[in-house]
Amino acid sequence: MRLLLDTHALLWWLDGDEQLSVSARAAMGDEANPVWVSAASAWEIATKVRIGKLPQAVEVAERLPEILSEQLFTPLPISIEHARRSGLLQSDHRDPFDRMLIAQAQIEGMALVSNEKLFDQFGVQRLW
Repeated sequence: MRLLLDTHALLWWLDGDEQLSVSARAAMGDEANPVWVSAASAWEIATKVRIGKLPQAVEVAERLPEILSEQLFTPLPISIEHARRSGLLQSDHRDPFDRMLIAQAQIEGMALVSNEKLFDQFGVQRLW
């Protein structure tokens, strides 16, 4: 199963945080499941570090490319099609990071690792 991590899933994995569900942790740790991290998550982490909402993630913001490589996670760039689909999603949900992850999961056929039930309304497979 191809996994796309929501930003909180990535941060909880890196921190060893028990808020990450047992099934998500098992799927992410299974070498048979390639794990992807969206450029949108890099954008979200860096933005939230800058504005003071994620002070604990300064090192992640500064070293994300190396961290992803160390974890054997693959970066997922944002394509024109991802951006177009994200903007056209029929929903009142305004979080641009969530909208991008939904669009990427839809287009790339990935399971979204997230505790956010709101993703279920978009027809993406959500693992938690």
